[in-house]
Amino acid sequence: MLWSLLFTLQALCASVAHAMQHYPAAWGHYDVCKSQIYTEEGLAWDYMACQPEATDMTKYLRVALDPPNITCGDPPETYCALENPYMCNNECDATTEELAHPPELMFDFEGRNPTTFWQSTSWKKYPKPLQVNLTLSWNKTIELTDDIVLTFESGRPEQMVLEKSLDYGRTWTPYQFYATDCLDAFTMEPKTVNDLTQRTLLDIICTEDYSRGYVWKNDKTVRFEIKDRFALFAGPRLHNMASLYGQLDTTKNLRDFFTITDLRIRLLKPATGATMVDENNLSRYFYAISDIKVQGRCKCNLHANSCVFDKGKLGCECEHNTTGPDCSRCKRHYHGRAWSVGSYLPIPKGTCSINHPPPNPFSCLPTPPPPPPPYSLPFFALSSTARVCDNAMLRCQNGGTCHHHQRCHCSPGFTGVLCERARCQGPGECDDQLSGRAFFHHPPPIGRQLALFLILILIVSLC
Repeated sequence: MLWSLLFTLQALCASVAHAMQHYPAAWGHYDVCKSQIYTEEGLAWDYMACQPEATDMTKYLRVALDPPNITCGDPPETYCALENPYMCNNECDATTEELAHPPELMFDFEGRNPTTFWQSTSWKKYPKPLQVNLTLSWNKTIELTDDIVLTFESGRPEQMVLEKSLDYGRTWTPYQFYATDCLDAFTMEPKTVNDLTQRTLLDIICTEDYSRGYVWKNDKTVRFEIKDRFALFAGPRLHNMASLYGQLDTTKNLRDFFTITDLRIRLLKPATGATMVDENNLSRYFYAISDIKVQGRCKCNLHANSCVFDKGKLGCECEHNTTGPDCSRCKRHYHGRAWSVGSYLPIPKGTCSINHPPPNPFSCLPTPPPPPPPYSLPFFALSSTARVCDNAMLRCQNGGTCHHHQRCHCSPGFTGVLCERARCQGPGECDDQLSGRAFFHHPPPIGRQLALFLILILIVSLC
């Protein structure tokens, strides 16, 4: 019986392992920047691509509204239900906590009863458009990993634009247009994300899926579909993540498409529930959002596996000799090779530089020391770093001093590589000057040549 149980467990483990290999987790999460391995030279570090874990990014944002006084409650207002113009029992009062609807309620914990939400003023200035810009800012580059989801407590807007910025709000580009009638609102043919292909994934479309028809109770959400766009490369259930990672590695426009510093939600026309606006009951028309979901991670260029929120700012904890909020430059003293973004490939660990594959994958190497300054050397010096003199074995003679190990500064009356010879001015003068002082006292002609030869041999051996 024991053997049969063991065989059953073995078969079960094999089937589980086979099933798991079809899921994205099998490709790795790139959550480790380095690990120790054993090589022929001994213990060494293996460096690989790494990135922080995806999380709820709404915990780290700042929200701004334009116009700033668009939130309801100042002065207090009473609102009517869109589906029933005679049900007017919803009050907004900014001075009472239970009746206030500030912007922070778009990002609080959902699941409470009654639901909390932000709410705008009513369309009391009709026919002037009721338009609101909601700007979400992170002061940091982030990468989106899941759908952006807006949950409306009122009817979904009849016209809306979702925009992104990659330069901290200086410039904006549209992500997607939303309307009950795309041709009428934006002169665009209506499309859905299912109409996109790998070649047209970056196209900006207008969709009627989240605006057309009066929907109050059944569906309150508006989406920007990130995962459906991933699926164009990775397959319907994101099984083939290697294909997606390969595209992200090689296509900068694709990486930038899913990268943001800010999001802007432009609410252009509230839900009306009909073709005509009831001018006698404008308190039925307003915007109300109960929840915004933005799932993503800090962009660290595959050089960090953690991102910290300190003093109101997000920042990567960089590895691989990199630094900066996005790990986008080399650390000081590590400019021996130009900085490079990491690479997801080869699966499953990647490398820490897309331009430098193993065995030396680093982009930021230690800066080499500067070359020594050039000196004026004797004509027989073999290189700019050859030692001609020092204070140990190659001492300058007769009061000479060694200058940077390259030459002797001789005292008056002496010359030579080590100041070993008297500077003779005429016949007989060398005998007087060297008497009792010279290193070589009256060497015979052959001996003097031999001494010079031995000095040159010593210099060459020390080089």
